[in-house]
Amino acid sequence: MVKLGNLELGEKLLLLAPMEDVTDISFRLIMRERGADAVYTEFISSEALIRDAAKSKQKLVTSPKERPVAIQIYGGDPDVMREAAQISEAASPDFIDINCGCWVKNVAGKGAGAGLLKDPPRMERMVKAVVDAVKLPVTVKTRIGWDQNSINILEIAPMLEQAGAKALTIHCRTRSQGHNGEADWTWIPRIKEVVSIPVFLNGDVKTPESAERAFRETGCDGVMIARGAITNPFIFQQIKQLRETGEYVQPSIADRIDLCVRHLRHSCEVRGEKRGVFAFRKHYAGYLREVYGGARLRAELMQIAELDRVIERLEHFKEHFEQDSEIDSLVALSVAA
Repeated sequence: MVKLGNLELGEKLLLLAPMEDVTDISFRLIMRERGADAVYTEFISSEALIRDAAKSKQKLVTSPKERPVAIQIYGGDPDVMREAAQISEAASPDFIDINCGCWVKNVAGKGAGAGLLKDPPRMERMVKAVVDAVKLPVTVKTRIGWDQNSINILEIAPMLEQAGAKALTIHCRTRSQGHNGEADWTWIPRIKEVVSIPVFLNGDVKTPESAERAFRETGCDGVMIARGAITNPFIFQQIKQLRETGEYVQPSIADRIDLCVRHLRHSCEVRGEKRGVFAFRKHYAGYLREVYGGARLRAELMQIAELDRVIERLEHFKEHFEQDSEIDSLVALSVAA
């Protein structure tokens, strides 16, 4: 059983990664419903939180239906992070996660995110400052090192545990890799040898098979899925199907369209129609992946800005797809006869 303080999460956890402009409340709710064991907000700037920036405050909003949920914050100043953690705690998440792994230049280059890998003492002070400031469990997401010549995760991991972190999520790439190259999962068992807290694996978990392979090969306590959840919104339920039965089912066209419409409607409820439809465009590819005619439909949907028109087009596609399938089945039966 994976525990974060008094919070019990289960075993072989499936976690939805924090992703900027992706893991809003509508996406998190869908992923929890479809099998994710815990979800994380988009990462939130500590500086923006203490300045009471409206966009950042909005990211703090969670729903009881998505629990357990973590609020993830980032920054480079321990004092600012302490204050941001207290603001985050007031929003009543189940735990707080500190981002020490973001590789993009405007974050890491300012000494936040993966930039902290170049300054382990400051990372330690930051984690301890946040842990001391809140009553909730605090976790840390980081990478194995800044680059191939400075992989220091085996020194950093026990330091973070000593500072009070209740779990570590390791993106098994260096900062210099970004999302390129293969994630090196071999670091996970080595990290587990030097800490006693749960260790979650992140990086290259894109299919149900790869998730189960990660547990089998590394002994990790959980896998965190990012892009794999965007390209396949059904991945969490499929992993659990594979684990329980040895196989998993592909969603039908009706399943895909119905879930897409529900997700889209909630996106518009949260953001307003115009922003909701626009922000949702990144999800069409996942819902229509490997569907005959899906690429053409997606191209059409990318040009539509009205919710009702998008839903009408999706429902029309589903109806005609099902009709065509019935015709194909009748033809096959006729030929067989």
